[in-house]
Amino acid sequence: MTLNFIGEIRTPFDKTNSPRHADESLKIEARINIFPEYRPGLKKLEKFNYIYVLYYFDRPYKKMSLIAHPPRLKGKAAGVFASRSPNRPNPIALSVVRLKRIEKGVLITSAIDAFDHTPLIDIKPYFKSDDRKLKANDGWLKK
Repeated sequence: MTLNFIGEIRTPFDKTNSPRHADESLKIEARINIFPEYRPGLKKLEKFNYIYVLYYFDRPYKKMSLIAHPPRLKGKAAGVFASRSPNRPNPIALSVVRLKRIEKGVLITSAIDAFDHTPLIDIKPYFKSDDRKLKANDGWLKK
């Protein structure tokens, strides 16, 4: 299997200060640089105010584990597939971020939980009518 990275994510974050999730409340913008050969694929993306960003965790915190200890579980364990741990069998991340604008092939977005120079796998538009699941729950977080 081969992945073709389509760009890179630029943030002020490194392994010591990255947020645990994409946090729109942070006053930080991310810049997603799309490689020139993929820029035609951005046509009409500016019409969306949220996008899915798929990226490669090229600098994981720890080795892969099938058991995670999410902070909100307060010391208890959950399977990696029931968590958002970055230490996964395939280190692929998915975040939803606000698309603020596009400038010459660079997407300016709200903060994303990615280190500076993170490889970008794909971008998809977030459709309010299709992607919002009104019956979704919070799984183990629900008390």
